[in-house]
Amino acid sequence: MKVSVQTADFDLSSEVKALAEKNTNIGAVASFVGVVREVAMTLEHYPAMTEAAIRKIVEEAKSRWEVMDCTVIHRYGELQPSDQIVLVAVASAHRGDAFAACEFIMDYLKTRAPFWKKEHRAEGARWVEARASDDDAAERWAGKVG
Repeated sequence: MKVSVQTADFDLSSEVKALAEKNTNIGAVASFVGVVREVAMTLEHYPAMTEAAIRKIVEEAKSRWEVMDCTVIHRYGELQPSDQIVLVAVASAHRGDAFAACEFIMDYLKTRAPFWKKEHRAEGARWVEARASDDDAAERWAGKVG
């Protein structure tokens, strides 16, 4: 399992290749890359707390699905529109487990990982509030087991 909270960009192809090469029993890798939409932003976090929260999310996914390995990279700092912000890649023997675990991890990252986002718009900067739709997406996993 790789969890990294970093300022540097990442290369999707390299990360997926590294994940798939670790085990010849891997039959599927599902990945998600989030990008910054139309407005520049600053992401802040508490380093040890953030990585621990992400590891806990990944461990929960592993308890629900047949996850063989996982990579989660989340960037912080100053980010511009179209910059990559997050990567979730999940390796499994079968695509169903890989897809479900990838979606679960991303839904939980949006609601349970301690990041704070500030958007920089022409009219000024403002902190972004959590969205009800993100909470709803995470809530649908409550009680569901792989």
